[in-house]
Amino acid sequence: MATSVSEIDLLIQNARLRDEMEPYLDESVYLVDLDRMTTVHENEFLSSMLAWEKAPVLPISQWFSPELKLKPHQDFDDEALAAELDRVIHLLFEKKIALLQSGHLSDRQLYCLIARDILPAQEKMVQLPGRDVLQWQCFNPDDEESWLRFYASDAQRADWAVENNLRLPPKEDLPFPRRLPYSA
Repeated sequence: MATSVSEIDLLIQNARLRDEMEPYLDESVYLVDLDRMTTVHENEFLSSMLAWEKAPVLPISQWFSPELKLKPHQDFDDEALAAELDRVIHLLFEKKIALLQSGHLSDRQLYCLIARDILPAQEKMVQLPGRDVLQWQCFNPDDEESWLRFYASDAQRADWAVENNLRLPPKEDLPFPRRLPYSA
């Protein structure tokens, strides 16, 4: 059977990708059975690994051009801050950064969290088509009481009560429910 030009191109691309990956190879690549993948899937896998290895680690603020710098929260009244927060949340989402569990925070608290914790965070800036989002948990996992009040399911609350032999705080609705852009 004759090999089509596209199959030859795929094999040439595969050889190039394998050569480029050579300096980065470690035991993790051998956890994937490349022999069971089609050449197309292997090329996609190797391309994504190579993109990860070559991606710079930068503060998230520097993922933007120009760099995303926020004005101090005190510069805004509540209405202007809400509009600015909405703009910033959508800018982050354009860079595939999704905020999770923020409904316990006021707009001002969330704005401050973005300025203080998210924008200076050093993360790999991987740009791949179809790449999953970077999920930023706005909830402090050490704050058990807030987790129990606002986010834990009934089953999680019951398990926690049994494990800790402590009284549960009342379950509450989120004080600042918001619809955030999200796509996995």
